[in-house]
Amino acid sequence: MPASAASAALWLLSAFILSLALTRLVLGWLRDRAMMDIPNERSSHSVPTPRGGGLAVTAVLLIGWAIAGLTATVPVAFWAVLAGAFSLSVVSWLDDRLNLSRRLRFGLHFATALLGTLLLPETVQVFQGWLPLWADRALTVLGWVWFINLYNFMDGIDGITGIETASIGSGLVLIGALIPAASLPYTPLGLTAAGAALGFLVFNWHPAKLFLGDVGSVPLGYLLGFALILLAADGALAAALLLPAYYLLDATVTLLKRLFQGKAIGQAHREHFYQQAVHTGGMRHSRVSILVLAANLSLTGAAVLSVTGRGLPALALATVSLTVIVVLFRRRPR
Repeated sequence: MPASAASAALWLLSAFILSLALTRLVLGWLRDRAMMDIPNERSSHSVPTPRGGGLAVTAVLLIGWAIAGLTATVPVAFWAVLAGAFSLSVVSWLDDRLNLSRRLRFGLHFATALLGTLLLPETVQVFQGWLPLWADRALTVLGWVWFINLYNFMDGIDGITGIETASIGSGLVLIGALIPAASLPYTPLGLTAAGAALGFLVFNWHPAKLFLGDVGSVPLGYLLGFALILLAADGALAAALLLPAYYLLDATVTLLKRLFQGKAIGQAHREHFYQQAVHTGGMRHSRVSILVLAANLSLTGAAVLSVTGRGLPALALATVSLTVIVVLFRRRPR
């Protein structure tokens, strides 16, 4: 095995083992303190289940990304983002326990996204110079805040966010390897995310023994959002949109539908495509998560095509993949 492949495998394995060990410790700690997610009429689970596995997953990402940053050249914004992710994890943990006000949570999402964006060098243009710098930065902040929240919204069934995180992490490794002068060390960052997600999935696969909680989904959305922003600035804008395209589509369409229907945006519901597949279509959580994985593999292929200059095949593959998964999720049982 080449040295680079061996080091990548070691990095992935280390993240996986650390995540597995920390998640097991967190699970025992949550059980001892009876910190449970109690089912209600909008829940996708039927028995009380510990919530807070994100304590382990976020810790692994912060450790792994800090090590990667120390061994490579990274922008100043990178360290601000790690600090922002830590602050988001603290507030999100309190929210998991105390149900903090939506205004406070959203304000922190906006503040951390704004800080990370303002610290980017002027040479870093996410939209490749198509917009004036002020518009580039404004749209980046708005998109980043939306990504943080949609990552939280989409964490609604067993396995789905672990699958999504591992998929995006793997995609960062593949796409990053195709970028000549990358702004971030995408390989260790992506491998850390993938390994942490896989370690957590051991306990979160259906039927889940442990839920991620906002303490995991919010910092994950923030950190992965930052990596995708830099990926776009490095010339892979299409790839940065394609890697999380299913989450983007499902969350955005559902939000717009609820807005047009006059429903409260922040209210818990079962209207996402993946939720309909479980609650109306009768699919098991595991089957839905596997279908998301299949779609993500196709979307990663489309992202690779886009970076290698094959835009039309990339668009066609992405369109077919997203159409198929939405149709499958909206099917009604006979």
